[in-house]
Amino acid sequence: MPLVVVGISVVILLFLMTKLKLNGFIALLLVAVGVALVRGVGMEKIPDVLGEGVGGQIGDTLLVVGLGAMVGRVMGDAGAAQRIATTLIDTFGLRWVQVAMVVTAMLIGVTMFYEVAFVIIVPVAFTIVRVTRKNLLWVGLPMSIALSTMHSFLPPHPGPTAVAATFHASVGLTLFYGLFIAVPAGALIALVWPRLSFVRRMDPEIPGGLVTERTFTEEEMPGLGWSLSVALVPVVLIAGAAVTDMAVSGSGPALRFITFIGSAPVALMLTLLLAVWAFGPRIGRSLAEVSASCTSAAQAMAMILLVIGAGGAFKEVLVEGGISDYIKDLMSDWPISPIVLAWLIAVILRVALGSATVAVVTAAGVVQPLLESSGVHPELMVLAVSCGSIAFSHVNDPGFWMFKEYFNLSVIDAIKARTTYTTVLAVLGLGGVLAVEWTLEALHV
Repeated sequence: MPLVVVGISVVILLFLMTKLKLNGFIALLLVAVGVALVRGVGMEKIPDVLGEGVGGQIGDTLLVVGLGAMVGRVMGDAGAAQRIATTLIDTFGLRWVQVAMVVTAMLIGVTMFYEVAFVIIVPVAFTIVRVTRKNLLWVGLPMSIALSTMHSFLPPHPGPTAVAATFHASVGLTLFYGLFIAVPAGALIALVWPRLSFVRRMDPEIPGGLVTERTFTEEEMPGLGWSLSVALVPVVLIAGAAVTDMAVSGSGPALRFITFIGSAPVALMLTLLLAVWAFGPRIGRSLAEVSASCTSAAQAMAMILLVIGAGGAFKEVLVEGGISDYIKDLMSDWPISPIVLAWLIAVILRVALGSATVAVVTAAGVVQPLLESSGVHPELMVLAVSCGSIAFSHVNDPGFWMFKEYFNLSVIDAIKARTTYTTVLAVLGLGGVLAVEWTLEALHV
């Protein structure tokens, strides 16, 4: 049975990494090969499947994570990250630093992918931790939770946008309804989770090489204007492209240019060039010093990217082995509410495959025939599928490994922290969708 294979593969992976202390990259590749053999993927095809999985994942991630890490390190080595961190602390107060991280993450995360926003904000979180001596998860976990919520629940992120197209739903209306669900649910979990006893017992160190160890004086730090401007350049470019895409139709030269500079890799590359000048020659630092910061960030990212790529290989093997098709056939005739069915299919696919994108696209295909006869608002179906796709993030999810490596956690601790919060968010999301449906019915909308 395919789901048994998935379960056993996860148990073996946990054993290899927690008991045998095997490197995550190696363990993921070994388990991926084993699953491919068990699921009948031809031996001659396995290398190609692994290559497609690693290449697809790294292709989506390398430029974003690599450039983002360089921007963060250049800002950190010049004192710009400390300037932003101290300003947040001064504005909100040390007591409300978590609120500051949630507000920042939600504002940036509405239009930016999780990975992009994460690598932009995490240097500020690291700097706050270093300056205040707070627990890393106390500061960083609220940020990650808020970003996860925005990315998974709302268009213009890829999953919800793809499902909206499948259901012919209004992207604007989906975003409008989704904000009423995502903001309270994300803020609640972001502020509660770091206070749970099993999370408070975790006390990870900041990974080496991703943040400067130097503490800057007031005179040494660049001004807040330059620090914020550089940090917000990718936000403005990416958000501007997303809003333009939703509001304007056509394909003229101006729109193509906006789409080009608003793509995550190009926006981050432009930001890095600006950061190199703004926090290099402009303030008297040589290009050699700035280049050393970029090199240090790249070296620190190497293993993180390898592990993320191996997670993509594991996911690709599960898809190639027919797991998604099996689940689709199994659940297509279940006699339950279309909203609950859509959410449940997305949850099961997410658990089995790890890929939120595969989960939402497959779940949408299963429930689409039910949509017209059900009378359910298509926007609510989009949100139901999107909410389900965030559940149970674990070892077959490349995002899980990014979270684990950046927060320097063991596999078990990462499961305790991330798998639990993503699952509760999915449940709260379903409750929110059902509440909105009830409200719309009561208002006869």
